[in-house]
Amino acid sequence: MAQARVGFVGLGLMGQGMAANIVAKGYPLSVYAHRNRAPVEDLVGRGAAEAASLGDLASGSDVIFLCLSGSPQVEEVVAALKPGLSRGAVIVDCSTSDPVVTERLARELAAIGVDFADAPLSRTPKEAWAGTLDCMVGADAKVFERVQPIIATWAGKIVHIGGVGDGHRMKLLNNFISLGYAAIYAEAIALSEKVGIPIAKFDSVIRGGRMDCGFYQTFMACALEGNREAHRFTISNAYKDLRYLESMANDAKVVTSMSSAAKNAFAYAMANGGDGAEDYVPHLADFTAKLNGGS
Repeated sequence: MAQARVGFVGLGLMGQGMAANIVAKGYPLSVYAHRNRAPVEDLVGRGAAEAASLGDLASGSDVIFLCLSGSPQVEEVVAALKPGLSRGAVIVDCSTSDPVVTERLARELAAIGVDFADAPLSRTPKEAWAGTLDCMVGADAKVFERVQPIIATWAGKIVHIGGVGDGHRMKLLNNFISLGYAAIYAEAIALSEKVGIPIAKFDSVIRGGRMDCGFYQTFMACALEGNREAHRFTISNAYKDLRYLESMANDAKVVTSMSSAAKNAFAYAMANGGDGAEDYVPHLADFTAKLNGGS
């Protein structure tokens, strides 16, 4: 059986490393440049081909991965891909997207004989390059069987959650927990400093104990060590994900005392300038400190 021809759209912090692993594992890969040409040039140097347009990428691909910032961008790219898609093609959305939009796109693509799967990610760009991301997949069994070997080029843990949309639902739950941690850490640090306990002393108690975890360590690498690149996930993306979660909860008629509180912490940061490309989730500690009279 011929190797699947793979297309990749969205060569940002996560996507470039994922695409590099796909081509390194022997899959024919086509990529498309949006604005930043550096990732495309790097991948071409590794053996990928550059598509002149999204239509060309679609016509030359059997499986297309999207790694974009949210549902509006996914909808825009899918619309541009549609004219070039062949029956039997698969689009895999690795973005953190709104499950309602995911299900609608799947229905629209099914009408032209194209399958759709959602395969959002967990972990960081470091794991994307290492090929050890976590991935949660929403797809029917036959589609999952088809895309799983390609996902395995960049993911160390792959969980088939259920049908289309379920991967994105699980991703929103995952991000609620992680971003909820961020809001708690930011407030705990602010309170610690207000009552006279230095952040280094605070960290010396938490680190290595039951409340320690990988997310805590990357958050504190910024808050304690000043490494502002330790966790490269933007405040604007965090705010978007929590809004998607709140919408999902509203549809399910679930009270959102905790997730709405976390969302509001990021909303404050957004309202006070926290939407720049260099404002990452651990920087929430800075905004929370300012909210409480800190510098």
